[in-house]
Amino acid sequence: MSQSAAAHPASLLFDQVRFVLNETSHPGNVGSAARAIKTMGFGRLVLAAPRAGADVLCDPEAVALASGADDVLANAWVVPDLDTALQGVSWAVALSARSREYGPPNAEPRESAAIAVQHAGQGEAVAFVFGSERTGLSNDDVERCNALVHIPANPMYSSLNLSQAVQLIAYEVRMACLARERGEGSQVAAVAALPPGREGAAHDALATRDDVEGMLAHLERALVDLDFLDPENPKKLMTRLRRLFAKSHLEREEVNILRGIAKHVLERRIRR
Repeated sequence: MSQSAAAHPASLLFDQVRFVLNETSHPGNVGSAARAIKTMGFGRLVLAAPRAGADVLCDPEAVALASGADDVLANAWVVPDLDTALQGVSWAVALSARSREYGPPNAEPRESAAIAVQHAGQGEAVAFVFGSERTGLSNDDVERCNALVHIPANPMYSSLNLSQAVQLIAYEVRMACLARERGEGSQVAAVAALPPGREGAAHDALATRDDVEGMLAHLERALVDLDFLDPENPKKLMTRLRRLFAKSHLEREEVNILRGIAKHVLERRIRR
């Protein structure tokens, strides 16, 4: 059941937030990230396809730099890919040092934290996704998320260590959680915030990221079948549709309607 802000203590909101490190190379960054989120009250660390290997949680450097956050490190999830890391997540934020021509809507760190807490307050899982130290997130990884955040660091020296970026975002989300617990509203951009009237709605009406991904795959097959989408020259059609649906905060029933349309298109072509 959805709970109101007054009945939703910050500790419950914290449990809805995941910090996902995608293809992280250095064990020290894993340990430092565990320490960073624990200092802000969070405990859900997810490692997607860590390049340091699945045994990174036991690496001496990771354990040393966790520095008291051994419990967060030991309980971290190690999963084979980003899709698995985001299973069950309704709203995901990609962190990137560079802007993208295509992809989800842009948001500021503080704004994204406030939006994430809105979703967490509905009982939904949310995630902040960080790329590898060397190459960051790929365009495909970014497109799997609902918003893109760039930390506005010094343009003359904007290099942030991975764990520093995690610390900064964890702080912003903590402040947003505590503000919600006090009943204080946050100003968030209309393009990304929950639409008016959605706050307090039953959270089981909202589509998860898994629901939307399944619908997009189904819709893509239907568009190919209609000859509307050329798989040999797709251009940016599916990317633009992803961006459209990322803004829409689809409900499960709406996703089911779109899948029903796609199913009917595919079945009609088979009958013909």
